Amino acid sequence: MSQATLQMTPGQSRSEQIVDGEFTFTSEDFRLIAQTLHAAAGIALPDSKATLVYSRLAKRLRALGLESFRDYCALVSGKDGLDERQQMIVALTTNVTRFFREPHHFEHLKTQVLPKHLPEVRRGGSLRIWSAGSSNGQEAYSIALTILSLMPDAPEYDIRILASDIDTKMLAEGREGLYGSSAMAPVPGELRARWFEREGDQWRASEPLRRLVVFNELNLIGEWPMKRQFQAVFCRNVLIYFEEATQERIFSRFVPLMAPNASLYIGHSERVCGPDAHRFATDGVTTYRFTGTGR
Repeated sequence: MSQATLQMTPGQSRSEQIVDGEFTFTSEDFRLIAQTLHAAAGIALPDSKATLVYSRLAKRLRALGLESFRDYCALVSGKDGLDERQQMIVALTTNVTRFFREPHHFEHLKTQVLPKHLPEVRRGGSLRIWSAGSSNGQEAYSIALTILSLMPDAPEYDIRILASDIDTKMLAEGREGLYGSSAMAPVPGELRARWFEREGDQWRASEPLRRLVVFNELNLIGEWPMKRQFQAVFCRNVLIYFEEATQERIFSRFVPLMAPNASLYIGHSERVCGPDAHRFATDGVTTYRFTGTGR
């Protein structure tokens, strides 16, 4: 079944209401929204998500003063719908993140990756790490904190973490670097005390910590402007939104951007797939080492 096709029960019309609620929402509305989302962001919507789509987008209809999903579909599919398509993507994706999520990845980074590269950085080399699908920056700052735990003067060297996401609101939060106490709970006390500044019941990433991270908008199915290779790539719990063919293309697009023996970290429910999967050797739990030659 196509990701943009909603199955109908026998005798059901494409113009009939498929979710009970204040707005008319038909299978045709769902199909158009799924097509638009897939074209804009590569995200596949199975028919089981109809209720979720209704509940999240009904808020957008109210905010826009629209009377039906047919009107909303006309807006997001039109030539003037770019801003609302972005809002739709934000509404239909989940920004679940936390500091040091899946700790084994950061342990691998600390014990297996950084010790190989930080001495070279001190000799004038560089280190580049990509947090793809960075949400509000907690993953990228966790990477930076891991580096700082081994090299406190890292901000003075050529070390950068690219934090990319399709959600500009999340990127803005990451640049601000302000997090509540509950979000900060996984951060070890000594790192929190050294690299964050207390502001009431919140904590702000210090200037040296923020200096290590660059936040940029990036759509994974769009253009990738990066030219330099990365020593590590975190792309975790992002590809689950894509159908397998799109996942395969993304893994293939990683290849020219991976430095020799670079590490790739993916989510616990994801797997490396596609024609370039053989270039990635298992190096731990949902951790891979790039065995190809990059470019």
